[in-house]
Amino acid sequence: MPAIRILPADDKTNGWSKILPVRKPCAALKGYIKADWIVLGAGYAGVAAARRLAENRPDDQIALIDAQEVGKGTSGRAAGFAIDLPHNVSSSMEELAKSHSYRALARAAIDHLKQQIDRFNIDCDWRKDGKFHAAVSDQGVRDVLTPTIKELERLKEPFDYLEGDQLAKRLGTNHFKAAIFTYGTSLLNPAALVRGLADSLPDNVTLYENSAVIKIDYGEHILITTAKGSIQAPAMILTVNGFGEQFGFFRRKLLNFAAHASLSRQLEEHEYKAIGAPDPWGLTPANSFAGITMRLTSDRRILVRQNVHFCPSLRQSDARRQTIKREHKRLFDERFPMLSNVDMEHTWTGFICLSRNGAPGFGQIAKNVYTSLCQNGVGITKGTIGGILAADMACDVDNPLIDDMMKLGGPTTLPPRPILDIGVRARFAWELWRARSEV
Repeated sequence: MPAIRILPADDKTNGWSKILPVRKPCAALKGYIKADWIVLGAGYAGVAAARRLAENRPDDQIALIDAQEVGKGTSGRAAGFAIDLPHNVSSSMEELAKSHSYRALARAAIDHLKQQIDRFNIDCDWRKDGKFHAAVSDQGVRDVLTPTIKELERLKEPFDYLEGDQLAKRLGTNHFKAAIFTYGTSLLNPAALVRGLADSLPDNVTLYENSAVIKIDYGEHILITTAKGSIQAPAMILTVNGFGEQFGFFRRKLLNFAAHASLSRQLEEHEYKAIGAPDPWGLTPANSFAGITMRLTSDRRILVRQNVHFCPSLRQSDARRQTIKREHKRLFDERFPMLSNVDMEHTWTGFICLSRNGAPGFGQIAKNVYTSLCQNGVGITKGTIGGILAADMACDVDNPLIDDMMKLGGPTTLPPRPILDIGVRARFAWELWRARSEV
């Protein structure tokens, strides 16, 4: 009967949400309610799980619960890449070793998302613009781009290798030495997409927002308690990402990191022309811990996502964000010196959940509890397909992609704290030092 000690407490400065129209949230949970299923967490995994449960069991009632408003939590704070291929986050290339499974899962997720966008006319600036995976240094080319090229060739995936003036023309900056461009990634506003998905759920799904769970009781039935109500159901799908330990599962298996992003004001016409008027693009760095994720959006804003650090408390201060905003402006100016008058309009913090071995927290973890969490920094696609497959597993649906997910394994156990903190920070410092030329 774990009491929940850490609740989400995100800032109110998420740029992706700020540029959208105001949305009226669904009502908070009040009173005692019975349902057939509980889905806890209304991010990408949660909305996908709730939708699939509703499709699999159209006569069942599904309760989807979130501590905050949809789109204002972690799912709406991503960089907005729906990535279709294996993707390294740090210097580790482990994901390439299971490329076929990752590719099949990611593309199934993208197909599902595109179907919902088309069916419900979700306005989220979804564009199949592809993705640049870029290096600043010779080391980044050697250690990351070269093995990635070999894997793409093995998979028979089309790609372009760009460098020099050819790359600079595509991006509007000559900061990067080389990049691999792949064609299957879609770019989007993550807050708009998850809001649209949540607002188009089937009628047998009830969404409760601003309903933080403060206590959970496991048994023949599951009972969750919030400040103003409770829900009982025979089964639950847990989709709370880095908060999984709060609910009694994945003890010493999840690593939470803070990731900070800034979104510029819209470029004026002369500023856009000053960088060569390129088409919208998205760029992931050879090393996401040290390097910078960037985007040029269709409305001519530039995203900078950098400064990732270990954050087990899942808390960041406004003072820290202001410091990071200044750092983002400095990094922006280094890449676009011709845009020195362009300010960072919004700066926010999101949290990513990693496992030591890069594996997801997926599957049946108790008699009536299923999970899809720990997306290892690629939440839009991995969260979506994980939620779908958790619902299929819970309903005994024979989906061959479940085997692909199970092949990825599960999170391995971490050392106890404070040894863990020392080890993670030491490893992280080593990553930053090793990839210092990628900043």
